[in-house]
Amino acid sequence: MKILVAVKRVIDYNVKVRVKADQSDVDLANVKMALNPFCEIAIEEAVRLKEKGTAEEVVVVSIGPKACQEQLRTAMALGADRAIHVESDTMPDSLAVAKLLKAVVAEEKPDMVILGKQSIDSDNNQTGQMLGALTGMPQGTFASEVVVSDGKVDVTREVDGGLQTLRLTLPAIVTTDLRLNEPRYASLPNIMKAKRKPLDVKSPADLGVEIGSNIKLVKAEPPAERSAGVRVADVAELVDKLKNEAKVL
Repeated sequence: MKILVAVKRVIDYNVKVRVKADQSDVDLANVKMALNPFCEIAIEEAVRLKEKGTAEEVVVVSIGPKACQEQLRTAMALGADRAIHVESDTMPDSLAVAKLLKAVVAEEKPDMVILGKQSIDSDNNQTGQMLGALTGMPQGTFASEVVVSDGKVDVTREVDGGLQTLRLTLPAIVTTDLRLNEPRYASLPNIMKAKRKPLDVKSPADLGVEIGSNIKLVKAEPPAERSAGVRVADVAELVDKLKNEAKVL
């Protein structure tokens, strides 16, 4: 069984995001970048399936500039066997990413594709669903538990009413939620080994895909700063402020 894991390079979640002075975009100069946290969960799940003997190979793929190879090496240090980098200086939108992943799926023919449910930069939560529509593969989104057996995968997902379990026939697509697992840390020996693992570089043209974006970023601005809290003397004053100042009653 082969598992393909799609990962994305994003600003490290510990970094305070700054907006450019002209408000054209987020300032990425000298900012620490990292694997998207949901993608780390996807890698961890794939590696655990390999450790159980369910999977034989874990392949990671990322789309973006040459710097993405740093995150691909991190993914291989976490346990992936090899990597594919689709190099592009233009950041494609979710649909273009799904089309590129479809082309990679057609070449690699994985038994399962695992993606993070969303990235923490754009928060679109679209790529996994779009990939499912393009490939015709069954999909289980927001997985909190994944069990593979007899050519099928049971995906338990959180819904408004509790938990829902879907049984999908492989090959299938799974997107990961936060409670699926706790990602491991890469050890120094594995980081050194990752440098020798194969990393194949392709272009969108190699995959026969023209990329672009149907979305235009008009303006970026930081969220409004919260005002300080106010201590009230009693319930009556609280109700008065909620009614007359906050206007929520």
